[in-house]
Formats: sequence, C-alpha cells, structure tokens
Amino acid sequence: MNQLTETGIPIYSLKEISMTGNSLFEILDMKGQYAQLPTVFLSPHRRDYYFLALIKQGCSRHWIDMVPYTLKPDTFYFTVPHQVHVKEKSVPSIGKIICFTDEFLAIEENALLKQLPIIQNLHNGHELELTDENIIFIEDLILKMQAEHAQKQDWRNGMLLSYLRVLLIYLSRLYKEQYEGEDLSTDRLLLKKFRQLIEEQHTELHDVAAYADQLNISAGHLGEVIKQQSGKTAIEIIHERLVLEAQRLLFHTELSIKEIAWQLGFEDASYFNRFFKRLIADTPMNYRKQSRNMYH
Repeated sequence: MNQLTETGIPIYSLKEISMTGNSLFEILDMKGQYAQLPTVFLSPHRRDYYFLALIKQGCSRHWIDMVPYTLKPDTFYFTVPHQVHVKEKSVPSIGKIICFTDEFLAIEENALLKQLPIIQNLHNGHELELTDENIIFIEDLILKMQAEHAQKQDWRNGMLLSYLRVLLIYLSRLYKEQYEGEDLSTDRLLLKKFRQLIEEQHTELHDVAAYADQLNISAGHLGEVIKQQSGKTAIEIIHERLVLEAQRLLFHTELSIKEIAWQLGFEDASYFNRFFKRLIADTPMNYRKQSRNMYH
C-alpha cells in the first residue's frame, strides 16, 4: 500500500510498480505496455525510489515539481525520491527503465553511490541530452543488467549493483557537464554540502548558523563562500528551498495554509504568509488559485 503522508501527497513504493514484486531493484523494457501501468501516476505523487529511463520513442507529457516535460527520443530521464510527479495522460513509450531504492544503494559499503551527482541531484534536474556514443554505451550496459536480472543466479544483486555503479558514474559525468560544467573546488564542495544539508533538514532548520554549526565553520565564513559561489546569500538558498516545498504543497494538495506552514516548520501561519508573499510577491492562497488555473 502507498503511504499517504502528512503533506497529503501519497508516496508509492517500488514493490507496488514492480513486475516481479522486487522491493529493491527493477529493470523493465517499455514496449508500450508500461505506460498503461499504474493509473495512480496520473495523480500527484512521490516515489520512494530512484527512477532512470532511456527513451527511444515517446511523446507523453508529465510534470516534475510543477515543471512540464515532453518526452524526447534518445534522451535520458531521471528522478529522485523527493520530487513530486504527475503524468498528464498514459501514452505508450519505447525504452528502458531502471528503478532502485536507497536500500539497494546501501549494499555498497563505502557509500560512494549516495554521493554521486545524479543521485544527489542538487540542481533538481530531470533530463540528460545524449550523443550517439552515450546511447550506445548506456544501452549496452542496460542490456547486461537485464541479462543478469533475468538469470537469478548467486550474487545477482552484487552483479547488478556493479553494473549500476558504472552506469551512475557515467551518468554523473554527463550530469556535471550539463548542470555544473566544472570541477568542484573546496568552496564549491562547501556549497554542495550546504545544499545537501538544506535538502535533508529544511523543514526543521531555517537559519544559517544552524547549518554552519554542522559544517564546523562560522556563519560568517559560510555566508561569504555561498555568496561567492552561487551569487546568492545563504539565507536566500534556504528560503528558496522552503518556497519550493510550499509551492509543491499548495499546488498538489488541499492542505490549509496553516497546515502547510506547520509542515514547513513555521509555528505562526501569519508569518508564513508574509514570508511567502515577500519571496513570491503573492499570497499562498492566490498562488494556489493562479497556478492551478495556469496549469489545468
């Protein structure tokens, strides 16, 4: 059964969509039939697993965090567990799908995979453009994974994880080229760690000093580095993440403004209203109404 979270957006597990009942890893051929699988995906939802898809044919339209995407051939799509999905309609597609959970990644003891850019997805991305060379490499690797998955021999998970490790490293290189475009310096790494902490704790921690403490540096130094590396202040980045989650909840749920404020760690709904209006130039209630009119 899916989990209906306190935010009102259901979370679906990998086991619920798996053709084999596997709760950790699944690999599928899309030959038109997968698009007819769970109709629940036509409603707003989150998934508790990572989703990778190599699309060969298809033109269906879907939304990730209120951003619309129309599938393009020879493109790689990916999502991570915290994002909110909606499919507009179920259209047959041709390609390959790989799904896996944090538990599957945890099989690798050194935790390298959790640190890869494609997994952390700090830029909240969703698609990668592929060259012919990229497609050949990825398709060959996925075919090897499918063959291993079908054999069900000893140490299958270890083999699958090894193939997945190569795939994720390869995709992370593409991710860096298309979303970052440069090697990470010490200061750039600090920005990355700061964003990662915000992703994990934005509903509990709203002030720069709390994050600086966890990074074992002063709030002043953290602020200087973040401003230099991102062009934004540290508090602006914290507030942007809070606003994104607020927009998700306003758009996808029927929670009251007071309930949303509480979910995001605001004890006072009136303060949340002022906070939201200052950043979005509109009240939460008006934003909910206008955004839904725009997208539906």
